Amino acid sequence: MKQIVVLSGKGGTGKTTVTAALAHLASRDGAVLVDADVDAPNLGLLLQPQIEASTPFTGGSKARITAERCTGCARCHEVCRFDAVSCEDGACHIEALSCEGCASCYYQCPEGAVAMEGCQAGQWYHSATRFGPLFHALLLPGQENSGKLVSTVRQQAVLTAHEGAVPWVIIDGAPGIGCPVIAAATGADLAVLVTEPTVSGLHDLERVAELTRHLRVPAVVCLNKVDLSAELADRITAYCRREKILILAHLPYDAGVLRAMQAGKAVTEMVDSPIGHELGVLWAALEEVSACTR
Repeated sequence: MKQIVVLSGKGGTGKTTVTAALAHLASRDGAVLVDADVDAPNLGLLLQPQIEASTPFTGGSKARITAERCTGCARCHEVCRFDAVSCEDGACHIEALSCEGCASCYYQCPEGAVAMEGCQAGQWYHSATRFGPLFHALLLPGQENSGKLVSTVRQQAVLTAHEGAVPWVIIDGAPGIGCPVIAAATGADLAVLVTEPTVSGLHDLERVAELTRHLRVPAVVCLNKVDLSAELADRITAYCRREKILILAHLPYDAGVLRAMQAGKAVTEMVDSPIGHELGVLWAALEEVSACTR
């Protein structure tokens, strides 16, 4: 079983479009899919998942005051740095939305009236799609531990792949280089870095390539919308040559991608898409490169 994670240093490069195409092509042999962007998941827009199971995700703890034990000494109010505690008429109250779970009040309360309780930070899902099982999640607004939630859905996907002897796990990573990206990429067999010939595309490619080097994950590049700027495409090619990173695909700008998105399909499902053949070549190259990794 091989894990391929698709990353981009920035949003809008076409990462999810490429992921959906790879999921379509990998499904011929069998694949388990992961949407590892838990803040703004969108792989489901192209796969129309049918949810089969939903599980709450507990990401941290919040403080709660037991009124019967509280003497109104206001020590919790004094030590709270987030203005989450109010004390009036001899009683103290914690505003859950303001509580950061630091537990200062828990340790400082002389009466032991404060308890730390786990709270739901999101939800993760096991869904069925036409390309195979999809594991995805949604972090609630303002909640933390996105990396832990990504690790949870990825672990479930790997277990499912092992149980079913499925050869591929295809992971759609979040944009950027933050915690969810680190959780999605760590331990993967291969990272596909999707970029575009723009100034920000080159800059953020350098950042995400540095991250994969640090994580010791082999990386290849997919240069999307290559005809936007010949100059910047050449600069990206030169950068990859210096860093010894293979560019496995040069995808032209294709208005058919928009039509595929509107139809809720992978671009490789559209018979009239010019880049469909190029993505097929990319997948064949990924199969070859993956066989040589790990």
